[in-house]
Amino acid sequence: MEIHQLRYFCAVARIGNFTRAAQQERVAQPSLSQQIRKMEDELGAKLFDRLGRKVRLTPFGQKFLPRAQTILRELGEAASEIRDMTAVETGTISLGSIPTIAPYFLPSRLGSFVAKHPRVQLRVVEEITPLLLSQLQEGRIDVALAALPVAGPEFTTREILSEPFYLAIPEAHRLARAKSIALKHIEADPFLLLKEGHCFRESVVAACQRSRLKLNVVFETGQFATILGMVSAGMGISVVPEMAIEAASGCRFVPLVDEGAVRRIGLIWLRSHFQTRAETALIEHLCRSVTKRRGIKV
Repeated sequence: MEIHQLRYFCAVARIGNFTRAAQQERVAQPSLSQQIRKMEDELGAKLFDRLGRKVRLTPFGQKFLPRAQTILRELGEAASEIRDMTAVETGTISLGSIPTIAPYFLPSRLGSFVAKHPRVQLRVVEEITPLLLSQLQEGRIDVALAALPVAGPEFTTREILSEPFYLAIPEAHRLARAKSIALKHIEADPFLLLKEGHCFRESVVAACQRSRLKLNVVFETGQFATILGMVSAGMGISVVPEMAIEAASGCRFVPLVDEGAVRRIGLIWLRSHFQTRAETALIEHLCRSVTKRRGIKV
């Protein structure tokens, strides 16, 4: 059994589609399928049920997946340990971040880190939280930046900041002059929400449930920028974290006073992960960069 076969297997298991897995692994789809079949022949069991364009793990595949992830992760760990023994603050760091944090928090911070550590190469992945945790388990990324908490005793977390939620409303809205707002006051308003899969959506929905508020969702998207544009156009209202606030014409931002209307953000890595000097330097750099001024500016 070959290492690339294990990579292909984990990619198909994670994505659920041979074609897209092949694209991610940068290999021709027929070649990837052939390697998976070779694995199945060697193991004497089917790992996937082929369901048209989609695939799912068989019971044999479900049993095999954590072992394959462990093998790939330990190989990556071994390579990292050797590189760390031969040099100080060199090598490659794979950093993952969720889309509702990456564009606001990372650019200036990563730029200043690279300027201080020119021998370190950074690879940045932007994905939703479940995919980032899966990539941590597979050793595809070293550290993730996401909302806390995350489930699983295999993960170590370090909180670096917390930020309040704000109600984003049109300037002509009836509550535009309010100093603060409770969610109960916006039940009748058309609401703009992030798509499923985004942890910030789950946080907003949970806050509304605590306030016994039934949202009138009229639009869903994957970007805060789209939401703010729609708010400015008078299409509805929304809730955004502090770091997503920007100078949007026609848009007002009012703090929410509801319990739990706050987001905790932190760094996540596997408890068993060998942390290189370069990774430690990056983690410390990101933590030091956070100040109390809006919680997001250096």
